[in-house]
This record gives sequence, C-alpha cells and structure tokens, in this order.
Amino acid sequence: MRLALDTNVLVYAEGANGADRQAAALETLAGLEADEIILPAQALGELFAVLTRKAAWPAARARDAVLGWIDAYPVMDTTPAVLLEAMELVRAHRMSFWDSIMLAAAAQTECRLLLSEDMQNGFIWRGVEIRNSFAAA
Repeated sequence: MRLALDTNVLVYAEGANGADRQAAALETLAGLEADEIILPAQALGELFAVLTRKAAWPAARARDAVLGWIDAYPVMDTTPAVLLEAMELVRAHRMSFWDSIMLAAAAQTECRLLLSEDMQNGFIWRGVEIRNSFAAA
C-alpha cells in the first residue's frame, strides 16, 4: 500500500524534536516498506525550513538531510494538478493550503495513507486516509 509522509515525520526522524519523537518516527519508518513510501516535494521544502529556522541547523546540514530523503524515496512534485486539487481542498474542507498540497500530492500518486500529526486523523479524501502514527507516542 502506497503512503506519503508529512513534514513532521521527517523532522522527527531527523531528531529535531528530541530523542523520544525521533525514536517514534524511526520505529514508524522501520515498519514500512521503502518502495511504498512517497515524499511530497512540499514536505521536503518544509523540512529544510524547519531544520534551518526552528532547529537552527546550518543550511548545509539541512540540505544534506533533505538530499538523504530524496535518495531514499521517490518524490512527488507539486504539479499544476496538485495545486488545483489543493485549492479545492481549501475551499471545500477549509484545510490549510500547505496541508492541502500534501494531501493532493498523496492522492495524485495513488497513496492510501498520509502519515501526519498535524492534520485531522481519520479524514479520508479521494481514497487517502490521514493517519496520526504518533497519537500514542
């Protein structure tokens, strides 16, 4: 089953929010098949921003982290179709535009899950379910 990862999964896996969150993220990733994971380009851009701004990592270190994710998993571009669907999600469901891009990208790549701590757990759109894998963490 294909699934997409939201930014928080990547940030936690990098250890930017402490050892407990990192362990939970790495445990989540260890339970997934690598060939089923898709990364929205939006998540990678947000990862770089979080690592350089909030975690105060040097840009070179943050870039290396992003490149590591790009090397590990396929990336879904933010295409015009993704943007149009994201705007529809904002209109119809009042989601944030940036979260909508993540969900639209997941739908475009035929994912069945989007792992995210920030979006509404259990929400389903176009066959993609948002799941908070950190709810018990």
